[in-house]
Amino acid sequence: MPGENKKQLKIHIITLSDRAYRGVYEDKSGPKIKEKLEEHYKDTVTEITSEIVPDEKDILLKALEKAVFGNADLIFTTGGTGVGPRDITPEVVTEFADKIIPGIMDHIRLKYGQTIPNALISRSVAGIRNRTIIYSLPGSVKAVDEYMNEILLTVDHLMLMVCGEGH
Repeated sequence: MPGENKKQLKIHIITLSDRAYRGVYEDKSGPKIKEKLEEHYKDTVTEITSEIVPDEKDILLKALEKAVFGNADLIFTTGGTGVGPRDITPEVVTEFADKIIPGIMDHIRLKYGQTIPNALISRSVAGIRNRTIIYSLPGSVKAVDEYMNEILLTVDHLMLMVCGEGH
């Protein structure tokens, strides 16, 4: 039976958007992350949960803590990675993480920045807290699609390394 004797993968998606939180518009970037994850992990028993929060440091910290202490393997945030006055995600994730993994986000910025210079403005970060990997993505659906294409190339190996099983 598929998934038998395998650990269930737990993933949590956090969308940061004051307007989506208030219901002014529909969150599309969180569902795009979920779609990409479901495609990538189609043969794996996976639990994917999500929430929408306002751009508030304390609320994001509580959401991250809840996911980590709920044994999430992966957390994806979307939104709040720009340079606007309410864009706080990179600072919060960096403060929360035990380790930062700069390479993947630097690679994405450079790859897409060659043809889309605005991609270089993103302040996305990736890190690890305990055994949970955290990726902070921009809020645009197009950017989410591009970021996920790159992240999914290395995420499985990274999970093995975090658990001490990678070489």
